[in-house]
Amino acid sequence: MTPFRSSPAGVILLLASAVVALALALYAYFTPLTGVTGTLGALAVIVACAVLAVMAFSLGVAGNHTSRITLCVLIVLLLLAICFAALLLHRWWICVAMGVGLVGLIINVVRSVRANRAAHA
Repeated sequence: MTPFRSSPAGVILLLASAVVALALALYAYFTPLTGVTGTLGALAVIVACAVLAVMAFSLGVAGNHTSRITLCVLIVLLLLAICFAALLLHRWWICVAMGVGLVGLIINVVRSVRANRAAHA
């Protein structure tokens, strides 16, 4: 069985969206008068974005089919959770970054399926 190949464009887009969301969450947490300065919710979004960046990097190097599927499911759940938390914090740009991350994940899944089908043909 051939190992699944990850799409570099999808992984890079997902990783970039996680880093941008992390920067936006750090800005909201540390800058005075943002409305969420020093709150636990903003800190949770910071930690979740850091975990998302690690998971996006792990998706790029995962070779096992089961681990890739598990990572994809966990990443989708984490994207939704971060977007929900950002909506509660009124941080709309973090939600936009999570939408871009979802597009990157979809690109990754579609291209890896196509590459796998071409390898088996």
